[in-house]
Amino acid sequence: MIRGKILLGVLFILYVTGFSFAQEYVVGEGDVLEIKVYDNDDLNKTVRVSGNNTITVSLIGEVDVKNLTVKKVAKKITDLLAGGYLVEPNVSVFIKEYKSKKAHLLGEVGKPGVFELKRQTALLELISQAGGWTKDAGGKITLKRRPKLSGEYDEKIMEIDRQSLIEGKASLNIAIEDGDYIIVEKAEPFYVEGEVRRGGKFNYEDGITLIQAISMAGGFSPKASTTKVKIIRTIGGKKMILEKVNMDQLVYPEDVIIVPESFF
Repeated sequence: MIRGKILLGVLFILYVTGFSFAQEYVVGEGDVLEIKVYDNDDLNKTVRVSGNNTITVSLIGEVDVKNLTVKKVAKKITDLLAGGYLVEPNVSVFIKEYKSKKAHLLGEVGKPGVFELKRQTALLELISQAGGWTKDAGGKITLKRRPKLSGEYDEKIMEIDRQSLIEGKASLNIAIEDGDYIIVEKAEPFYVEGEVRRGGKFNYEDGITLIQAISMAGGFSPKASTTKVKIIRTIGGKKMILEKVNMDQLVYPEDVIIVPESFF
């Protein structure tokens, strides 16, 4: 019984949150609005917001809804109808189709593209809508956002650590806004070769150590010389070889880890 009450409480919170967002949603070009006038069914109408941010309402005609929330659209129509058309009109406005708010999600996700923001959408939900990460997704997510005042991109960049996001750091699961560009960066590679169980290319992660890299390659083979591991590293276009490295040595992108065979 208690579990049932908790579930009902959660559903109620979700309903109220969704309703609140819908009322505070700022309408824009392409959105389809459903207008209902209580006790005046002949005035009920479904309209689409035009390119110049107007709608056509019965009796009133063209109404400018630029930068208005759904709640304010309803109030504006109510006030206009009360100004000589109806006595104490009761008007409700609902979003039937969301078309004006969009975000771009690109990079290492299953289905990159443009996504309509039909409700308040957090970053992880948008990534889920895009089919989740690909196997080549890296550790960084880049977000570009237009300043609200100018409306133009000024290359304002937010960088989000993907692992921290996955691990549940709430502050990183930000609400997506209209016009956002989100790019899931591709992982940089490193390589493990020689006497390991599964050599090859692996995705680099910040802070990865040599022993962790070797574990990703399945660990040492029975023939491995664990004390003579070396790393071939390129710095400034020049290759250098680190020999007999410690297992807690940090790995860098593009490193080539060589595990030689033991002859003893």
